[in-house]
Amino acid sequence: MVNKMSIWNINEKERNTKKLDKDIDIDILIIGAGITGMMTGYYLKDNKSVIIVDSSKYGHGVTLNTTAKVTYLQGNIYNKIKSITNIDKANKYLESQISATKLLKEIVEKENIDCDFTKSPSYIFADKFKDISKLEEEKEFLKSNKVDIKKSVLPNKKENFLAYKVNDTYTINPFKYLDSLYDILKDKVPIYENTKIIKIEEKDKYYCYTDSYVIKANKVVLACHYPFFLLPFMLPIKSYIEKSYIIVSKVNDNKQFNAINMSNPIYSVRYYEDDNNIYQISLGESHNTSFDQNDKEHFDKVKKQFNIDDKDIVMSYSNVDIITHDYMPYIGLIKKNMYISTGYNTWGMTNSILGSKIISDLINKKKNKYKELFNPLRKNKIFFIKIPIHVISQIKSYLGPKINKNKSWYNNNIKFYYKDGNSLAKVKVDNKEYVIHNKCPHLGCSLIYN
Repeated sequence: MVNKMSIWNINEKERNTKKLDKDIDIDILIIGAGITGMMTGYYLKDNKSVIIVDSSKYGHGVTLNTTAKVTYLQGNIYNKIKSITNIDKANKYLESQISATKLLKEIVEKENIDCDFTKSPSYIFADKFKDISKLEEEKEFLKSNKVDIKKSVLPNKKENFLAYKVNDTYTINPFKYLDSLYDILKDKVPIYENTKIIKIEEKDKYYCYTDSYVIKANKVVLACHYPFFLLPFMLPIKSYIEKSYIIVSKVNDNKQFNAINMSNPIYSVRYYEDDNNIYQISLGESHNTSFDQNDKEHFDKVKKQFNIDDKDIVMSYSNVDIITHDYMPYIGLIKKNMYISTGYNTWGMTNSILGSKIISDLINKKKNKYKELFNPLRKNKIFFIKIPIHVISQIKSYLGPKINKNKSWYNNNIKFYYKDGNSLAKVKVDNKEYVIHNKCPHLGCSLIYN
């Protein structure tokens, strides 16, 4: 049975994919079959011995929950980067995002990929008076980089919010894009689903263990959303996790644009049309997962912000993103023959394309102009300032649910208990009772129920 988890796989059919059933000795192992992993396989398919594995199904991770806007208009990210690093790096980050937008367009056209790749003007807007100066500052930065950005009004708002727009941006159905990539790769790059790597050991090469088999690889690409180990990269002290809330609702008119405001709480919108309906995809209430963990409260605020009627809602779900210390991704070599691409700061469509291109260029010993900008081992002044903040955030995330298990919104629907040394929870949903292990298998955090 197909689990229709988001708007992107609402029409998904069963696929004849396979799980790893033997030991393998390979040149390159790519861990993660989202856009980053599949695109890395795409770039390496003709001249390298490569396999891709995923703990679930391809495209069923963060890729499935993205709003899939292919845009370089990203709120006030450029002035954030400029203030934390310098203007040269902000300029180069903008250049990289425009480059990724064009690169994705070229691939879609070259491979004739049917993925609803659609031109969609992007807007940034100020919905609060205090954000107008941020908006103007971002506009001036973009104009200084010769971006054709114009003053406008949001098409879906009665309020006359100040907004600016660009026209050379797009939206996409990421799941259909991955389906096409799978067809391109399947005869050259084996893709093993439901194949979870649980341990990696460095010997004469990398020994990557599943629960039953071992993959020996000369090179390993970590294209999974969050590394499943602490060392050597120590991502928890270099980032925090941000959660966003997405509501998909039916509407009568495809307004064919996408937009995002300038400051917290973030609100973002785009439109999507399939053979049956037109949908508005509304995102909002993004926050550090260490705080404000009542999901229902956040979904209600998104509904109110976008005036969404319950009868029009098709589905609601959340997504999580890794936010780095300087708002730029970590892409590149973290130790000998081990590469990583993560920390996309909510802009996964462009940065996943960049990640796959940079890593494949590194493996193929080609030059890439963004190699140093996104170097995962980079450090600057703000990195050391933010380390204590990230550490405190991670400690709160780990200890908070252990100290206070019974959240106010549980309403006696959850009972915690121990059995045979295991922490368990009885959860009542629609008059049915379920028993759930209360400990995450990743790093042992206690679970929070939404």
